[in-house]
Amino acid sequence: MITMIANNKELIFTVLLAMMSGLSIRVLLSLVKQKWASTYHHTMSYMLLPVITFVITKVITGNIALSLGMIGALSIVRFRNPVKNPFELVMFFALITIGISMSVNVKYGLVLVMVIDFTIVASYIFEVLAKKLNIHIFSLSFDEGNSNNIIEIQAKQEIEFLLNNELLLQYVSDNDQQNYHYRLASRSRQDIEKLRSEVAQLDGISNIEVKLS
Repeated sequence: MITMIANNKELIFTVLLAMMSGLSIRVLLSLVKQKWASTYHHTMSYMLLPVITFVITKVITGNIALSLGMIGALSIVRFRNPVKNPFELVMFFALITIGISMSVNVKYGLVLVMVIDFTIVASYIFEVLAKKLNIHIFSLSFDEGNSNNIIEIQAKQEIEFLLNNELLLQYVSDNDQQNYHYRLASRSRQDIEKLRSEVAQLDGISNIEVKLS
């Protein structure tokens, strides 16, 4: 056992490096408040997917017959779990690419990991700085809003500034019943609290419901 480890130090080091690379992306996503990446399943996926891809690439390297057989076997495998947003799909593709890159040249894989990590952190810092200037760079999709701070407003008339608000996720109107429903979401509790205080002063508000994450 010790002899095998000694003879395959480089291989074992690269496998551990691929695993830690995936884990670094997972940790950074959590630090920038991407809660969907914080689950056990995502953590394991981020650690194991680069390693699995690395091993597969190493196994089929230089063997055309084995490569064709592996492609046929892998074509049977399907990811049945629905992807919630395009970014999640990009991350899975990035993890696979990290494994492939490290099997060719470890430097390529490390450069890719550093670029991904830098992009994640830089975009978050840019978003935070923009919010301090009251500028909303990114909007939330409906699914993303489900895990953020939410305010739901029912009114008896249309409210113009809510319709034009960048935080608006959903708007439902019933002109016959004079019932208008607004659903807005933000990662910032301050945004939701400020919105609630502004809406509470308006006429024609039937109900205000706030859900803070």
